[in-house]
Amino acid sequence: MTTPPRNRITRLIAAFAAVFAIALPSATLGADAQFDKMRAKIAAFVAEKMEKLGGSRIIYKVDTDGLREAIVTDLRDDVYRTLREGRIAFSGLAIRNGGVEVKIADPRGREQLTRKLASAAEGLPAYALTVTDGGDGLVRLAPTPAASAARLREFVEDSVAMIEQRLKDAGVKLANVEPDGTDRIRIFLPGVMEPDRVTAIFAKKVKVGFRLIALSMSAEQAQSGTPPAGTEVLLGFKDKFPYLVAKDSTLEGEDISYAGPGFTSDTKEPIASFRFNGRGMRRFAHMTAENVGKPFAIVLDDKVISAPVIREPITGGSGQIAGNFTLDEANSIAMLLRAGSLPGRLGLVEQQVVQPAAKP
Repeated sequence: MTTPPRNRITRLIAAFAAVFAIALPSATLGADAQFDKMRAKIAAFVAEKMEKLGGSRIIYKVDTDGLREAIVTDLRDDVYRTLREGRIAFSGLAIRNGGVEVKIADPRGREQLTRKLASAAEGLPAYALTVTDGGDGLVRLAPTPAASAARLREFVEDSVAMIEQRLKDAGVKLANVEPDGTDRIRIFLPGVMEPDRVTAIFAKKVKVGFRLIALSMSAEQAQSGTPPAGTEVLLGFKDKFPYLVAKDSTLEGEDISYAGPGFTSDTKEPIASFRFNGRGMRRFAHMTAENVGKPFAIVLDDKVISAPVIREPITGGSGQIAGNFTLDEANSIAMLLRAGSLPGRLGLVEQQVVQPAAKP
């Protein structure tokens, strides 16, 4: 699944507002025209500051090969899940030549698979498929060129939002981050004359982990003594309480396919929502089934963001992180989760110092 375009625009506007402390009427959120106007206004303001102060210009490029590989891997996982849930007999499920191939002897099973995938992708052009029946039950599925282009645009939008939030978290108050063509992202930083300091922020990988909490002793005892083998004490993101957690992660950032801020349906409390890819969904379902009644920790860069108790097996592949967060904190957590899981890497293409314009 992917984020509907309107929700993506809302999230990006919220990120801009958080970076520049702009107060936006709630009625304008999600409106394409308002988003474009605000982006243009920010770009003009930053351009003026760059001319007066100078600064840094940085360009990143999306690893499109890695992104295509991630798209097809997600498709394979979707096919596998659909086949298992529909109890459709199959064999030879594999990724080949930029698509997914599977052998289904029963014609009704082939029709059922394509129908379910089409239904799940309704309204989501990034998941449009070409389906080819190769005979002898062999079915080949591949994203259309338009679908791959839509997924690239979505990835660039997500990357822009992530970069904005990471800059804000690092204390960079003024920046303009924009798509540059189809697969590049341009950053202007007025007054920043050391671009290395900024690129170092993105060179450091965000550590994301889902770890079980150890119950062999209290975290306070472990903190004042020696933690049991294979465990360590980490502090909470907000409460600063100690947590005794396993050193090994059951799931990591690569298992997350999407993360974004949101609100609970009842109390409207800010939360960070996330969704796993196919592999992550299976691993999370197994972990929660094996540990019902036990707590686990969601860890970002060695800070415990949340430590819920597993009430029942979680098989749907998605979840929410709540913790008395502000909207800004929820957005920051979501972007950090996303930063640890972006399917295509961002490669540094160029960084240069721009001198201020000479005074007449």
